Amino acid sequence: MKTVLKLEEILMFVFGIYLFSQLDFAWWWFLVLILAPDIGMVGYLFNNKIGALTYNLFHHKGLAILVYLAGVYFSIPLCQLIGIILFSHSALDRAMGYGLKYDKGFKFTHLGEIGN
Repeated sequence: MKTVLKLEEILMFVFGIYLFSQLDFAWWWFLVLILAPDIGMVGYLFNNKIGALTYNLFHHKGLAILVYLAGVYFSIPLCQLIGIILFSHSALDRAMGYGLKYDKGFKFTHLGEIGN
């Protein structure tokens, strides 16, 4: 089952690349911004609860889709870009085993403990 889930996440990442290709941004923007959602880890400087909250906010695919759709509806390419980056980054993270965080600590995710 793990292989199927990873394949699904990789295909979502590829879908994010496709959506990005439909925008009028240079490809280097995708490469520069793909790690930007990890700014959510800054919350861990305060404590695990705030860290999990901020990390999960920046890695929530539902929020990414809402931001993207708002950009489509209101014709705001920057919102579309932000949504695509959030979605693509989250899919790539989950394909590598980094899931949404529990407030017990960074390594405790909905996909299991990181490193096990």
